[in-house]
Amino acid sequence: MKQYPLTKILVAILAAVVFIAAPVQSVRAQSQEAGEQIVGVARLTPEVRAAITKGLDYLAKEGVQKADGSWGSGQNDVAETSLGLMAFMLKGYVPGRGGRYGVVMENAVTYLINKGKSQRGFLGTPNNHAGMYEHGLAVLALSEAWGQSKNPAVGVALRAGVDIILRAQSTLGGWRYSPEPSDADLSMTVMQLVALNSAHESGIQVPTATIEKAVKYVISCQEEGSGGFRYMPGSGEVGFARTAAGVMSLIMTGQRNHKSTQRGLAFLKAYPNKKFEKGYPRFHYAHYYAIQAIYQSGETDFQNWYPKIATTVVSMQEQDGSWSGEGGKAYATGASILIIGVPYRFLPIYQR
Repeated sequence: MKQYPLTKILVAILAAVVFIAAPVQSVRAQSQEAGEQIVGVARLTPEVRAAITKGLDYLAKEGVQKADGSWGSGQNDVAETSLGLMAFMLKGYVPGRGGRYGVVMENAVTYLINKGKSQRGFLGTPNNHAGMYEHGLAVLALSEAWGQSKNPAVGVALRAGVDIILRAQSTLGGWRYSPEPSDADLSMTVMQLVALNSAHESGIQVPTATIEKAVKYVISCQEEGSGGFRYMPGSGEVGFARTAAGVMSLIMTGQRNHKSTQRGLAFLKAYPNKKFEKGYPRFHYAHYYAIQAIYQSGETDFQNWYPKIATTVVSMQEQDGSWSGEGGKAYATGASILIIGVPYRFLPIYQR
């Protein structure tokens, strides 16, 4: 089986990044609690560092994570758990190692594994329009955890999850709400494409043809004139969130210099600054993808963008360390940490 070639994203650049003319402090990859291991150095404002720590403490607080290892209100627990797990990994913590964070993370990994076991590999919520989105997020989280967790069942669950995605790709090249090859839309396709790329980077076999068909579908959703992306080819208005998702998926699959990627980046940068305001529609979803796309765009773009979104996200944090927003508290908290924590760059998905 021909395999999708390794992308340049795997190359880790761990040099320090200085953002704004404000007091900054160096941060280490892991704290003493995690069994300190210096991986690299990043520079963040004290406010951002404190917000991330408070957010992780909230997720690790007794009673916030449920007995089965999940986070959430019961509607989209897989998505919330996946984002919560990746928030800890972003800062360099490892499942099963390093005090209470390690235990919390391993419990989350076990929850995802058990979900897959009980549903023949499917990790999402059945009969839910967000089912495949949850599935993709879970595959992404397990991909990042594989090789770190000592639990051999992670690889089994990951392979089964990838098989579900491969079988569910439609003839259009994309994916839709259910784990069946019926239809496609940009949002769901991007999530599966990101998950497959991460799984491939972790060593799972992914056919080249699968990636190529998905990339063609994503590009077909771009509006020729503006460079923005629609929900479906020729259907719906272009939007900031959709464009951020489309651009990031193209970058992750080795299309950094493709004209569609560059035009999409131009659309994001030119979009009005209301995108940085509290309450912007699909705030966490949009900026989860946008910050990754801008980080990959280059140092100048990132330094112009990051301080604005970081200031807004930090201002939205609640007293208990959580964030609120679409998808539930754990979802918003995990996503917020992933947005402002990009400079840590210890997850492969954030590496240039």
